[in-house]
Amino acid sequence: MKILMLFHGGSLNRGCEAIVRSSVEMIKERIPNSKVFLVSDMPETDNVITKLDGIFDGRNDRIKKYSYEWFFSSIKVKVFNDESYALGKIHNNVIKHINEADVCLSIGGDNYCYGEQPGWYEINKRVRASGKKLVLWGCSIGEEDMSDRKLEDLKLYDLILARETLTYNMLVNLGLENVKLCADPAFTMESEELPLPEGFIEGNTIGLNYSPLVMKRNAKSYGALSQLITHILRSTDMTIALTPHVIAEGNNDYEVLYRFYNEFESSGRVIILPDNLTAPQYKGYISRMRFFIGARTHATIAAYSSFVPTMVLGYSVKSKGIAKDIFGEEKLVMGINDISDVNKIISSFDELVKSEEEMKTTLNRSIPSIKHMSYTSVNQLTNLFSMV
Repeated sequence: MKILMLFHGGSLNRGCEAIVRSSVEMIKERIPNSKVFLVSDMPETDNVITKLDGIFDGRNDRIKKYSYEWFFSSIKVKVFNDESYALGKIHNNVIKHINEADVCLSIGGDNYCYGEQPGWYEINKRVRASGKKLVLWGCSIGEEDMSDRKLEDLKLYDLILARETLTYNMLVNLGLENVKLCADPAFTMESEELPLPEGFIEGNTIGLNYSPLVMKRNAKSYGALSQLITHILRSTDMTIALTPHVIAEGNNDYEVLYRFYNEFESSGRVIILPDNLTAPQYKGYISRMRFFIGARTHATIAAYSSFVPTMVLGYSVKSKGIAKDIFGEEKLVMGINDISDVNKIISSFDELVKSEEEMKTTLNRSIPSIKHMSYTSVNQLTNLFSMV
């Protein structure tokens, strides 16, 4: 059976890499003789995922100005309000592979959190028109993200796999009957341990991840985190390992973390991990930390799944939902507006330290069942195969 993964932005986002890598592992483990192909916007970054059966270049095509396609598209849009022809041309590098698959997986976990996506809606229509099965794989969607147009698109899916209960309940309450609850596939990803860098103390290092996305949404959060680092250095003997997890141009964690490194390098207790590691290699370092504070969801999943007590600099439903499914509450998930409040962020860190043993106990109890829920997605996919 051939499975085609769609809407992957490339593996410089190590969270996206973790989703693809762990999904391929689970699918091949549970579905014998399956073939998994990936359509990527940056295929040159995906060769690190060796178990894929093929990687296709899915970059957008451009419609050349004053060409026949440009004039025809303009007439369709302006006269008939119909974008279908233009979107078909732009996304041809994706659409041309649909007929090679039995099932198409939309793997962007939070793709529906970032406004309307008419190109993806068009591709979904073409998948259904071709008679192929369509699955939304491990999604999170906030109630505030929904629109009538998104709801109509979600109805096209044969199966929607929500990766946490907040999204699952919201979609079910909207009347969707094609929704099943699972967990993020990356909980099952194995780690790879590289030699520890100088200054990294196994079991007494705290990881800190911060992103340009969070800094853009709350510019004052940088200053609050700088004061948090000062607080950690004064109140503990831990090393702080600045940990990038997305290193794409224009959205590069390493660049903003390096500002902290420059600020605190002279302390001798602040280090920065390289910007060229794979998702399992980052997890290999995170798994040897004592605590983790992170903005990128899949950096925090690497910590949770390694039983590392974690504080989340959250900005969306996925962080809240994942924490709620693990701890039964939105444990130490800070809202975007709270992370610029120095008192709140230091207070949350102090609670993280105080709750260390309690959180480790809960993680040891919850993570095995969360990993089992990750495999639920493959079981649901297997059921769908029987219908193909």
